[in-house]
Amino acid sequence: MGLLDKLSGWLGLRKKEVNVLCLGLDNSGKTTIINQLKPANTQAQDIVPTIGFNIEKFKTSSLSFTVFDMSGQGKYRSLWEHYYKDSHAIIFVIDSGDKLRMVVAKEELDTLLKHEDICNKKIPVLFFANKMDLQDAMSSNKITQALSLESIQDKPWHICASNAIKGEGLQEGLDWLQGKHT
Repeated sequence: MGLLDKLSGWLGLRKKEVNVLCLGLDNSGKTTIINQLKPANTQAQDIVPTIGFNIEKFKTSSLSFTVFDMSGQGKYRSLWEHYYKDSHAIIFVIDSGDKLRMVVAKEELDTLLKHEDICNKKIPVLFFANKMDLQDAMSSNKITQALSLESIQDKPWHICASNAIKGEGLQEGLDWLQGKHT
């Protein structure tokens, strides 16, 4: 059973469609995380950078999941806002080893949280501090400080250290997300 199958049971949403946005800067590991969420028999062997966005649909016994894998390249980030209104959860992926672009990640997060379709929703935001296996990776605590996550008072949020290639930390994040919807 893939992690997304488990997530569908945990979300507890009594809807047939569940929309999850997967956001973050380019090269943070969004597509790799989504690939890990898929059932094992549908996982891709080669991951390529997302251009624009990809939509992944998964069905479980009671729900149909739509995961929007949004490109993190600067020229495509304006597409993100078109998907805010109908989202039920956000997964925001950070490259823990990319200290130079942490300011850009914070700017994009701030823009997201201030958007009219997000600011008034109690939508859960799960942060994956990805690429924790890198020698110079920032800790989850350092990323929390760099992104000022403590200032998010109107939404449930959680940060998990992760290594998307190995699937490490993903289960912890999904367990937290499940707790927000049960």
